[in-house]
Amino acid sequence: MDIGQTNTFALIDGIIVSDSSILEDHAVIISDGTIDAIVRDDQLPAGMAAHSLDGQWLCPGFIDLQLNGCGGVLFNSDISTSTLDTMHQTNLRHGCTSFLPTLITCDDNDIQTAIAVTREYQHHHPFRVPGLHLEGPWLSPNRKGIHDATQIRQPDSALLRLICDNSNTISMVTLAPEVCPAGTIEQLTDAGIRVAIGHTAATSTEVEQAIIAGAAFATHLFNAMPPLTNREPGPVGAILDDQHICAGIIADGIHVDWQNIRLAWRLLGSDRLCLVTDATPAAGAQIEQFQFGGQTVYYRDDKCLSADGTIGGSALTMDAAVKNSIDHVHIPLAEAICMATATPASSIGMDDHIGQIKPGMQANLTILDMHHSVTATVSDGVLMDWRDGTLNR
Repeated sequence: MDIGQTNTFALIDGIIVSDSSILEDHAVIISDGTIDAIVRDDQLPAGMAAHSLDGQWLCPGFIDLQLNGCGGVLFNSDISTSTLDTMHQTNLRHGCTSFLPTLITCDDNDIQTAIAVTREYQHHHPFRVPGLHLEGPWLSPNRKGIHDATQIRQPDSALLRLICDNSNTISMVTLAPEVCPAGTIEQLTDAGIRVAIGHTAATSTEVEQAIIAGAAFATHLFNAMPPLTNREPGPVGAILDDQHICAGIIADGIHVDWQNIRLAWRLLGSDRLCLVTDATPAAGAQIEQFQFGGQTVYYRDDKCLSADGTIGGSALTMDAAVKNSIDHVHIPLAEAICMATATPASSIGMDDHIGQIKPGMQANLTILDMHHSVTATVSDGVLMDWRDGTLNR
């Protein structure tokens, strides 16, 4: 049945997983790109077009808050709607239906271009790309990672004003609080931008002050920040100790040890810990090297490393992050799904539109088999079946 081109259809015979809960014996009715209703199987209207999930898991579409690139493309290298299209098409095969294109440290001209391109793309696809994530340029030179040291700088009034004036396009800004003048975080927060703490050498006290000022997220927890020690908890200790801040974490077994991911999950919970990929062109593509942060990054043995061994993003996909969280961290399926859906949606204020399966939400969904592998996705109400490596609409 050609479900994908039908305006109204039902997904039946699946196990619904949404917002840390599991629902069986119910069907999801999709109409004109949104979720119209969730009904018991015996209440499904007669004659409605239906697609059987054959007992598979039906989840909200995954949401990636930190995506530099994938499918052979990198947003920093080609700031264009074509790049965003390629990233989206690659994401769909891995269950990800919404993402924040992430621009790492660069000059003001590239930031302006990224704002304009993201705004144009948002106009056509508001739930596919909810906004832009600026990772830098206000970072610690001592915790820069792959970022270009020549472009790392302190905030100036012109760029700060540009970012605040475009808060309808910029969802998140990652910064090191210790390099920012007093009032910077408050200005960004007052403008409606989510401030994330990352690439920082801040003390725990400085992080606590940043949280009080409005910082509400932490970028790739544990990475690009000093470790927790007995006399200086640092960013890691302050974030794990706080009762409100959310954090992203890269669950690839390379960036963070599985035990540390489990620790973060136990302390923050699935309602404050998000799965992110920090992915690069190597995700979903067969390539050996790419340019990132002004350096050549080599993809070998699932790792993205520069010549000096600096990690340059990941080759992780959101479905692999979910599967790793279940298989290696031993997080229950419903909570792992929440960390890839409801929690990132709420972290960027989009939880009224995406991240859950309930009436009125955008019909962005992911279907997983019993091995937690993606077999199909629904994007803006269009069903795509990926079994056998083919697309069937």
